[in-house]
Amino acid sequence: MRLRPSLATEAPPLVELPGSNNKKKSNNSGGRLPRKAHLVLRRVEPWSAMKFSFVVSLVCFVVLFVAVAVLYGVLSALGVFDSIVDLVNQLGKGEQGQSSIPIDIASWFEPVRILGYTALIGAVNVVLITALSTLGAVIYNIASDLVGGVEVTFSEAE
Repeated sequence: MRLRPSLATEAPPLVELPGSNNKKKSNNSGGRLPRKAHLVLRRVEPWSAMKFSFVVSLVCFVVLFVAVAVLYGVLSALGVFDSIVDLVNQLGKGEQGQSSIPIDIASWFEPVRILGYTALIGAVNVVLITALSTLGAVIYNIASDLVGGVEVTFSEAE
């Protein structure tokens, strides 16, 4: 992402009207107002956007995976999954005490299955986020060619 300066790099000096209460703020540079730079963002490099979005989405993937693993550990230690399995087994019992549900609900809550699905969803998110942000950079460049980009004004800290 490159910022290209426009023709005017500094704001014109402010004019103080007679009788107004506008006073210049004094700072370390001898009472001068902060400088301003007007820049226009005309192009976002797609390769740069792709690298940045890949790293950000990879970090989000790691955060998602750790959060799911911790949440699974906490819920498992509290016995939530055992309670759900017991409830479903009790609801699924027939009149003779046999299970009328042919599904093994306990296998749904195995850590390998939960973390495997989390890894699969996270990997798909990494690919989609990277592709969509790269496409967004290309679309921005096309729109910027039509309308001239986004104008940004930077100012020195006071």
